[in-house]
Amino acid sequence: MMGLVVAMDVNVLIEEGFEKHIEAGWLQKVAERTLAAEGTDANVEVGIVITGQERLHKLNRDYLGEDKPTDVLAFSAREGEEPFVMPPDGMLHLGEVIISYPQAVIQADEHHHPVSKEITILLVHGILHLLGYDHDTPRLEQRMFSRAAEILV
Repeated sequence: MMGLVVAMDVNVLIEEGFEKHIEAGWLQKVAERTLAAEGTDANVEVGIVITGQERLHKLNRDYLGEDKPTDVLAFSAREGEEPFVMPPDGMLHLGEVIISYPQAVIQADEHHHPVSKEITILLVHGILHLLGYDHDTPRLEQRMFSRAAEILV
């Protein structure tokens, strides 16, 4: 009996000016490891965008009503969908995780760890949001941050 083959399509866009600081292949591996740790058993697609402070500030203001910079945003492609509805192409389009590289640098400095670790933390956090985790109550926050910590080990 053959095992289930799961396809993970991770698309990475690193905006001009940031490509010398981060490698797309590494981001893909972090995303794939996170999806695998969550037991993703469907063919999934996720987008990752590395961008600047201004773009994330604008997205945060325009879509979430928060007129301030932020470190990571996750835009689900499945909002409002019934669970387990498989799209016609057989690929579950999760959405996009958008990370501010400059904010990651600031936070890495504040936490005294490498920028790569901060980007990893932000990416795992964003993907967990796409998979349905949230942190708008203390119980949900504890669940989400505990899961992120397990994945980051």
